Amino acid sequence: MLQLGSKRGKILQEVTMTAPYQQHEKGIMSYPGSGWRRSMFKAPLVLWRMGFGPLIGRVMLVISHTGRKSGLPRYTMVEYHILDGVKYVPCAFGPRSDWYKNITSDPRVTIQTASGSERALAVRVNEYHELLAVYDLFMRRDPPLTGWYLDSLDIQPNHDDVLAKKGRINWFRFDPTDEDTPPALETDLGWVLPIVGIGLLVSWILLHRLRKSR
Repeated sequence: MLQLGSKRGKILQEVTMTAPYQQHEKGIMSYPGSGWRRSMFKAPLVLWRMGFGPLIGRVMLVISHTGRKSGLPRYTMVEYHILDGVKYVPCAFGPRSDWYKNITSDPRVTIQTASGSERALAVRVNEYHELLAVYDLFMRRDPPLTGWYLDSLDIQPNHDDVLAKKGRINWFRFDPTDEDTPPALETDLGWVLPIVGIGLLVSWILLHRLRKSR
């Protein structure tokens, strides 16, 4: 285990500076604890493993983080936006999310987009000017989801209320690092599409011959 240096100590402090707040459980902001909704949230990871990363990675990124209990690599996919070359993501369910708890324990992550993979440190957005810039970015790029998120936290969609209740907001940026980070998500299901394609082709040929024989 690497020693927690002054830079990492500062980042870890920023990650954990979140005032406890119980979000409203309603609509799209209901926590996907289990069942089909949890599977739906995991589905994009399967598509990434099948080789769709160059397409999906234009709007979503994969975060490889370390399980706080298991010590094993864990993977999460979230929407991201770029401001001045820096990638920002929302943590929709805050402290309830496993990936939030994991990066609180260890902020070292690997992120993957259509542009490739990067080693990074996850840093919670906390400074006033940056927070407002990210708020404007998210409202410009994805106003419905940003509005639902703020509403779940009883935050009005304006600068004053965002700043007044910033302790409830969990938005993160990724700072480059030379430290060791978890392994990137592999494209280990790339064989699925060719097999499915061959299966469909064989089925079509057999069906075509069957129709001609009648």
